[in-house]
Amino acid sequence: QVQLLESGGGLVQAGGSLRLSCAASGGTFSRYTMGWFRQAPGKERECVAAISRVAGRTYYADSVKGRFTISRSNGNGTVYLQMNNLKPEDTAVYYCAADPSARIIETRRSAYDYWGQGTQVSVSS
Repeated sequence: QVQLLESGGGLVQAGGSLRLSCAASGGTFSRYTMGWFRQAPGKERECVAAISRVAGRTYYADSVKGRFTISRSNGNGTVYLQMNNLKPEDTAVYYCAADPSARIIETRRSAYDYWGQGTQVSVSS
């Protein structure tokens, strides 16, 4: 059983930056495709970024391309989301998730078996 713990959320002004971290325990981290999802009030949970097991491939939602960067350290069992030039529409609860299948990259919520508890990101205008 994999446990995921996010940290790094908070309140920031538009144009600012935050770095989210997600520490994994209880499994073999290098075997998991990792994703960052977000859910704003009244909206569906969406995948904003994903990274393959050996970090060779990444995915970004169009809304965050050029502003967010996903990375991972298999040695530390941690995945990161660097968020720059934040906008009010980035306000949401951000979740990390692990996909234990052999898929290289995955953006469907249903493909991820393990989820963190979420961390709030609020961007003021």
